[in-house]
Amino acid sequence: MTAPAGEGTEWVWKALSDPTRRKVLDLLKRGPRTTGGLAEVFPSLSRFAVMKHLAVLERARLILVERRGRERWNYLNPVPIRQIYERWISDYEGLWAGSLLKLKRHVEQPNERSVRR
Repeated sequence: MTAPAGEGTEWVWKALSDPTRRKVLDLLKRGPRTTGGLAEVFPSLSRFAVMKHLAVLERARLILVERRGRERWNYLNPVPIRQIYERWISDYEGLWAGSLLKLKRHVEQPNERSVRR
């Protein structure tokens, strides 16, 4: 159910668009969890609903799954997020940082009109 290799990042964007899936990723950032363990965190969702969210995350390759007997362990895979960062954000870091420094200097400069009074 994973996206074909070389496919764009549309599956990642879709996966990240949902707050429940972002919460799952936040939980997995702290360490791997079983599907049952994740379902316990979302008492308002059925286990089936949690599994559907996990399927979307797996298709986007944001999680890696390891089956151990009856347990299904879910691990965060940060690579697709890093790819989005490199494609959409890193090129603009310098521009943003420069603009923010200019703004900081402007705001922190004493206002010459108020100094003269």
